Amino acid sequence: VNPAPSINRVWLDHLAAHPEEVLCSGADGCPLSLPDLLEAAATRLLEARSAGRKVLVVGNGGSAAIASHLQTDLCHSLKIRGLVFNEPPLLTALANDNGYENAFQRLVDLWGEPGDVLVAISSSGRSPNILNACAAARSRGLWILTLSGFGADNPLRGRGDANIYVANASYGPVESGHAVLVHELTDRVLARLRAGGEA
Repeated sequence: VNPAPSINRVWLDHLAAHPEEVLCSGADGCPLSLPDLLEAAATRLLEARSAGRKVLVVGNGGSAAIASHLQTDLCHSLKIRGLVFNEPPLLTALANDNGYENAFQRLVDLWGEPGDVLVAISSSGRSPNILNACAAARSRGLWILTLSGFGADNPLRGRGDANIYVANASYGPVESGHAVLVHELTDRVLARLRAGGEA
């Protein structure tokens, strides 16, 4: 008996059949295919792992939950140093003293180093604290992957070296798409580690 396909595979098959729902681009705004973008991002994560660099992940609300799940997979399955900044005492202290729009920026300035990776997740693509984190990451020489949705003109969509945009105006499909896509990314990294005898 063949096992039922995984939820990830069902979603990925759906997205492959409807490419208009997930649009990918590089730093120059040029379109990329989803497989090419995922392979480029997987390569960056592997390079970060090999060099002992870090992956910083930021998001708000449901996107923060996706960020925490990604951090778990980075650290546990891939042995990549991953950081999220969702600890309430720290986040509320920074937000109280510096404004919530600057909280992640302050932390990227503190932790980000050249060669690190920033993964910035925002359904709307318009959250000031996420956009400011990207600006801080750019100034510090981090490679940036963005995941956004809602309006096609959202500013986050153009802030990364690699950008994934889920073309939907509702939280459920956008967040579900982001969750599946980061799973697919970490699965690709794990497959490459196993192929090289490193996992």
